[in-house]
Amino acid sequence: METFIQGLIMSFREGLEAFLIIMILLKFLEKSNNKALKKSVWHGLLAGIGVSLAFGAILMGISSVVGGLDSAAKLWESVASFIAVMLIVAFIIWMINHGTRMKRHIEGKAALNLSGSGIFFIAMFMVAREGAEIALFQFAGKYPMLSILAGVSLSIGLVVLVYYSFVKVRLQAVFNITLAYLILQAGFLLGYSVHEGLSASKDLGMVPGNSPLFARAYDLSSTSLNHKEGVIGVPLYVAFGWYSKPEWVQFILQYLLTAALFSYWHNKLKTSKKIHHTPGRA
Repeated sequence: METFIQGLIMSFREGLEAFLIIMILLKFLEKSNNKALKKSVWHGLLAGIGVSLAFGAILMGISSVVGGLDSAAKLWESVASFIAVMLIVAFIIWMINHGTRMKRHIEGKAALNLSGSGIFFIAMFMVAREGAEIALFQFAGKYPMLSILAGVSLSIGLVVLVYYSFVKVRLQAVFNITLAYLILQAGFLLGYSVHEGLSASKDLGMVPGNSPLFARAYDLSSTSLNHKEGVIGVPLYVAFGWYSKPEWVQFILQYLLTAALFSYWHNKLKTSKKIHHTPGRA
């Protein structure tokens, strides 16, 4: 029963994180008159599932060479998270730069100039990043299949409810929610990439366990704020990129990127308002 609950929580957490990104992309495309690009999201989702299964099997083979299941999973998470960071940051910068024109697009019912391939790769990497870990643990027999299916099904059900709750929400609100969530995810993914990379390096003997790189900013993993199993920690992990025991280097890089992106957004809004209120400007 204990492994069932652990598997359910793990698959629910990972599924929710991936499917929330899918939901947000779909709703943003719908509200911004880019419905034709929804197929890129669905294609990315399907490709991500395929990549998850393939990498789960491949990582099982690698694990026997690099020193076990955990090392293989950590290496994958580190690399995949870093790639996802680059894709999401590029999308965030695009959104911020075009956000000032949102009103004109709403009124003119014009579609925003988005890259279908960019949307595809964001969806694919976000799903593959989470799905590969689920597949890896399932192939290893760590959790019962029923618990994995139950957790993923619950995450899909919750995301569907959230999706339809956005039906009457205006585009500008969806834009702001999407952008804020993506910025938080970008910061989290950078910190997570560093954390998993350091952990894998330690497991493989590349970095000594007593290195200052592993000094923690704080450790709340034994409380309800545990980001993997805590009643409060899991929702914070999914919504805000909370981590209950970050190394200092992870903590600093995560919130430095988060602060930089929010600052860039804020400055763009200020510049836009100044231009809008300048005499002689329409």
